[in-house]
Amino acid sequence: MTTGLVIGAIALVGALLAYAGWRWLRRRMFDPPGVKAAAQALRTAGLAAPPLRDGLTTRSAAQALPHLLTLLQTPGVALCGTDGSVLGVQGPGSHHARQAGEMVLVAMRSDRRQLASWQPCERPGCQVSRAIVVPLTAAGRPVGALVVLANAAVGPYLVRAADETARFIATQLELADLDVSRADLARAEVRALRAQISPHFIYNALTTIAAFVRSDPDRARELLLEFADFTRYSFRQAGEFTTLADEMGNIEKYLTLERARFGDRLRVRWRVAPEVLGVVVPFLSIQPLVENAVRHGLAGRPGGGTVSVTAEDVGPDCLISVEDDGIGMDPESVGRHRDTEPTGSHVGLVNVDDRLRAAFGEDYGLIVETAQNAGTKIIVRLPKFAPGVSAQPG
Repeated sequence: MTTGLVIGAIALVGALLAYAGWRWLRRRMFDPPGVKAAAQALRTAGLAAPPLRDGLTTRSAAQALPHLLTLLQTPGVALCGTDGSVLGVQGPGSHHARQAGEMVLVAMRSDRRQLASWQPCERPGCQVSRAIVVPLTAAGRPVGALVVLANAAVGPYLVRAADETARFIATQLELADLDVSRADLARAEVRALRAQISPHFIYNALTTIAAFVRSDPDRARELLLEFADFTRYSFRQAGEFTTLADEMGNIEKYLTLERARFGDRLRVRWRVAPEVLGVVVPFLSIQPLVENAVRHGLAGRPGGGTVSVTAEDVGPDCLISVEDDGIGMDPESVGRHRDTEPTGSHVGLVNVDDRLRAAFGEDYGLIVETAQNAGTKIIVRLPKFAPGVSAQPG
């Protein structure tokens, strides 16, 4: 009996050792030395990135510096502005950040890393007497500096880490500039569309309303309210995205005004699936297509014609089409205006196509099916959900 227990105990110990050996071997095979540290460093850098994407400010510095301090493992880290002022600092040695101010200016002027040094600190336990100052350059211009506080022993590893961290920060700041440029471009493109809203349409709408003032005052009042809502939406300052419901609502007002003008010559067909009304679209991206259909598809035909607006749910996407049975366009002219200065009726099409591709990628944009005297159909494919894209309330 005793022998059996001993044998059983030995077998159990052997099994535990074998299991422990297997776990050790597995860690060696699948978690090589340094991988965990690298993963942690990448995660920490990722946490510092979002605030820096807002630009280099006191607020973004306060949010990013704790993560940069964790990343560099030094007594202190600071971010400075172009005038050498300290935007933010973290770490037990943070009281030394201002001592590097002169070297910050030197680093930015020379676009070269600098090493600042001073007498040992009198505070008990503080050994900070050096600082690595690395200039931050975004889009070819100095935007500030990274200050890494250290003790007397500044080794090549810390210098390399400071350089790489500064490069990472500069990349985020360049992306911030790109975001600002993209937003400015989007606003400029919307302004271009607003400028394109035909003065003739405004004049004709007001003339039509005036014609109803005596013959049908109630109708004139309704049209005047529709015109006010149309212009309020078209010239709003909310943002570059809206919902398909809001865009379709504005189109409905536009068509109400045009039908009051054209009467039975303008016929409209709607087929909009309710489940896609919440889809986010670039502001004023569908209305110019409808206006193009009315102005250039039907206005030149004595008998008028029909404009069809559809929006369908097709899996992960929303498919919108604007079709008319009017005079059509030369397909080659649409392609030519893509590569040259857009003019005339094509301004809205090129503008909308550019904005769709900028917002959702090259897989999304306008598809134009047209021929002379054969009408025009413009198809818009949008993702129902797009990361980082949301509608702003008007």
